[in-house]
Amino acid sequence: MSIFKKAGRFLVRLLYGYRTYNETILQTPGPILLVPNHVSWFDWLFIALCVDDDWRFVTSSTTAQKSFLHRWIMINRHTFPIDTASPYSLKHMADFLKNNGRLVLFPEGRLSRTGSLMKIPNGAGFLLHETHARVITAYLRGANRLPLCPHPGWRRWFPHVTVHFSHVHTPPKPDYHSTAKVREYLTQWLRQEMVKQQFETEMQYAPTTLHAAITAEAHNQPTKVILQDFTEQPVTYRRLMIGSALLANLWETELKKTPSSNRIGMLLPNTNAFPVVLMSLWQTGFVPAILNYSIGPTTILRCVQLAGLQQVITSRTFLEKAKLNLGLFADAGVQLIYLEDIRTHISSVTKLITSVRFLFGINKVQPGPLATDTAVILFTSGSEGIPKGVELTHTNILSNIRQIRVSCDIDDTDRVFNALPMFHSFGLTVGLFLPLANGVYTYLYPSPLHYRIVPTAVYGHDCTVMFGTNTFLNGYGQGAHPYDFRQIRYLFAGAEKLQEATFNLYARKFGISILEGYGATECSPVLSVNLPMTRRFGSAGQFLPGIEWRLEPVEGITEGGRLFVRGPNIMKGYLNWDANEGFQGLGGWYDTGDIVKVDEQGFVHILGRLKRFAKVSGEMVSLTAVEEALAGAFPQYGLRFQMAVISQPDAQKGESLVAVANNPLIQLQEIRAVLKAKGFSNLCIPRDIRIVKEIPKLGTGKINHRELVKLVPLPEPSEHTTSEDQ
Repeated sequence: MSIFKKAGRFLVRLLYGYRTYNETILQTPGPILLVPNHVSWFDWLFIALCVDDDWRFVTSSTTAQKSFLHRWIMINRHTFPIDTASPYSLKHMADFLKNNGRLVLFPEGRLSRTGSLMKIPNGAGFLLHETHARVITAYLRGANRLPLCPHPGWRRWFPHVTVHFSHVHTPPKPDYHSTAKVREYLTQWLRQEMVKQQFETEMQYAPTTLHAAITAEAHNQPTKVILQDFTEQPVTYRRLMIGSALLANLWETELKKTPSSNRIGMLLPNTNAFPVVLMSLWQTGFVPAILNYSIGPTTILRCVQLAGLQQVITSRTFLEKAKLNLGLFADAGVQLIYLEDIRTHISSVTKLITSVRFLFGINKVQPGPLATDTAVILFTSGSEGIPKGVELTHTNILSNIRQIRVSCDIDDTDRVFNALPMFHSFGLTVGLFLPLANGVYTYLYPSPLHYRIVPTAVYGHDCTVMFGTNTFLNGYGQGAHPYDFRQIRYLFAGAEKLQEATFNLYARKFGISILEGYGATECSPVLSVNLPMTRRFGSAGQFLPGIEWRLEPVEGITEGGRLFVRGPNIMKGYLNWDANEGFQGLGGWYDTGDIVKVDEQGFVHILGRLKRFAKVSGEMVSLTAVEEALAGAFPQYGLRFQMAVISQPDAQKGESLVAVANNPLIQLQEIRAVLKAKGFSNLCIPRDIRIVKEIPKLGTGKINHRELVKLVPLPEPSEHTTSEDQ
């Protein structure tokens, strides 16, 4: 190493705490490409201090003409200048690589304007295809916080910067006849490897618990307003940390921790108090079990008993407004702890002392949780059975946050709107933990059912990121003014299938493309998502980095298979012993229970839950697919019209379909005509129709099929005769 490089490394180590990892891999002989992310003007320097003299940096000869400084940096014996407008530039690079050359190529071709990995042109795929060069990816971690970076976010004069080199990748050899498709495939493969390396690096070197990750952001931006709720009271990181410290001191005397359990229930809406309570419990070694207040007192109590809870933190004001009578809890020996009472125990002097201690960084340090400790206990929706208690560790949730973060360019200036209840994993992970751990403002709204108020709140708080279920998004879209969502740049849909009518409504009325995703509570929750760079309508997007998947065939289903997934975001386990026994027996694989098709580009298509298939005349029919086909097909019955499809025993065909609607005017012939026009066979057409006053829904907006079946008693097979033969 030359004296200049030694001096340079000493200087950047002194200023930026510069470190490199797996640097010896750079001794790999050519032909080889080194592909780093590109977030700052100094990226070339951090890489140049690592590589030998025979490595060449690909630079733009056009940009080099801007000034003497540009020419000095970009045209010398260490660079490989190319004319980016010339069709021969790729050929020149390919010729260099074929002669066992070693090139450093910033594949995005420009500085990132988001702080995340941007589009990679297909030229990178061309080089890999033509030269069969191997690849080393590099992740410049922390360089996005350097001054003068062109993307938004907080800056430091001397942030900590590290460079992480991957192992040597050998590009795959896709079986395509078209060269253009091969280039596209290899470019996509390269981007996936870069994203995967960023995710794995963050998991290895970033904070290992949610509490630590949020605390780190609070240290970086103590005065930033990070939370706001319907009371319009802004909460800064500093106030969040002080509030959680004050509560943590009280919990040591107010809450009981037994040798067998350290679990505490939380029954709270989307308010500023929710994250404060959550963090205070982590600080004192308690595990919050977040209860679903939409399922009724009896089922709530069953969840409490399943988790073995003795105490539940709640609010008198909330219980009154939600009209929740929890008298059953006292009879069961469960103590309710009201936040209104707890606040009276905090004196002004205590607040002042805690604030001063935080300001000078001398707060009492609590041990805090471990990465493998349970962070939260959530309960599944119970749409098809008794709710299961799901234990998610800090690693589970943090991995899912980082899987999303490296795949999606949500930045520090975004503003998230969250109306999804946080007893639901979608609302909790994506709507609270993701922004809190990444310094992104969040507005918490207490109910997703206020279809006319929510769009106004989104507009009034200049929110740029929003999400919800299909049911809720459809309701907002119907009542919103066309200008209400003017600043929304990311609108995610999950928890239930996105209907084409809802997608078209937002595209035509607001000019917004809804990005559909897919997941499960047990997966923390996101498994796949459509993104602006990789999207396909009708699919649930591509799997996030770090997730393994496989499909197992199901008898009677010819397309797709039963999806099993494995990864760091998959839950610790169930509280229900019978369900957990099945999960543990799969060796880390989680059985989603969904029938899924994955196309050749890796896009996930959800065909329906296995439990939502009916076997009609020996053929498997997706009830979900029939429901989707009928959704939005009857505008003449008004916006409140809803329809669901269930199955009933049939003596001749095994099972037959039944349509359930909330309007008595609907006729079976109309349903049959719609399905026939959309190409469905006779097996998929309902043989009967039932009318109910209201289609029952879960708190997340999904149809509660378990309750629906109770509302619509079905005959035994011997009593039923079909009205139409196949």
